[in-house]
Amino acid sequence: MAVVKKIHSLEELFLHALQDVYFAENAIVKALPKMAGWTKNSELKSGFETHLEETKGHVERLKLVFQKLGQEAEGTKCPAIEGIIEETKELAGDIPDGPVKDAALAAAAQAVEHYEISRYGTLIALARQLGHDDVIKPLQDTLAEEKATDAKLAKLSASSLLSEAA
Repeated sequence: MAVVKKIHSLEELFLHALQDVYFAENAIVKALPKMAGWTKNSELKSGFETHLEETKGHVERLKLVFQKLGQEAEGTKCPAIEGIIEETKELAGDIPDGPVKDAALAAAAQAVEHYEISRYGTLIALARQLGHDDVIKPLQDTLAEEKATDAKLAKLSASSLLSEAA
């Protein structure tokens, strides 16, 4: 894991943001199987399993971005994603199995997606500003997938999870 150092340039900020999201994606790869195991809703479980495979692809894309930049693919601790994952674990432990837990898990997954959407949007803007045009497309591809996952979670919540929990 990369050691956080003082950031003095936009280039260093970009690299730090890449390391942050690399750490986050790897943490999400570890968290998604647990989340799939906690839900009793088959559609949500399937969504978590599908997103796990997608997230593994995000990690591979990030490795490619690091490679194109001539950098080692490594993460730097991301307290934000650690907090979201920890909160999800606590919720899962505090809520009995059933529709309310499923609604809480979907909401937690959306919090993860919103964090990732924010990070990838920032990375794309930084890459553009720094002239790293060759890494914009893989970052945009991941951003599009994160937005699609968020939309699927929102639709599932609106169509069934919330009404079942009510």
